Amino acid sequence: MTKTVGILGIGLFGTTIAKQLSQYDCDIIAVDSQEENVNRLEPYVAKGVIADITDIHVLEEIGISDCEVVVVATGSNLEASILAVMHCHKLGVPKIVAKAKSKTSTEILMKMGATRIINPEKETGIRVAKNIVYHKLADVISLDENISLVEFYPPLSWVGKSLDSLQLRQKYDLNLIGYRTEENASLNTQLSADFEVKEKFMLVAIMDSKRLENADFLNEE
Repeated sequence: MTKTVGILGIGLFGTTIAKQLSQYDCDIIAVDSQEENVNRLEPYVAKGVIADITDIHVLEEIGISDCEVVVVATGSNLEASILAVMHCHKLGVPKIVAKAKSKTSTEILMKMGATRIINPEKETGIRVAKNIVYHKLADVISLDENISLVEFYPPLSWVGKSLDSLQLRQKYDLNLIGYRTEENASLNTQLSADFEVKEKFMLVAIMDSKRLENADFLNEE
């Protein structure tokens, strides 16, 4: 199913996310006040708009209210970020990811309606893009060109089953190294063949980066 994603502000961080998402089944609406930034992304997006991201009427007209996820990728202007997040919240966007550089700006953006805050790093842009595509994915870190460390919630088809019966290594080339009983809980690495997967567990595994690109289980309900 095609996912519609808005990216407000397309500097280095926004550009990284847009290019990464273009590899998946996503319709991207990219917005920036600078024409050169919008033109540079033209091959990668469904719609590129030269506009002020702080204007709620413009955001509504270009279809931001239809987005499942919006990334507010501008971080140099906190006022613009605050207004953009606030407008997206008013327009009913269910997931709003915002870039922030400090604890104070993080607190303000969360109060304005942001559902997730990230730091301004290029690698983080790639990780955010994958989090958008795979809704079961909590985090992904590239260990090198071929291997990724992933944290994810199990699909329902795994819940209540043992590791032995799931055969994750054979089916997905996935090596489970631990789990958390809930988000931010300590990592437990005590695993056995009869370990039973629970719905609220966050699983931690190492897998081939190329297999991750086609990991359909990360989108299972």
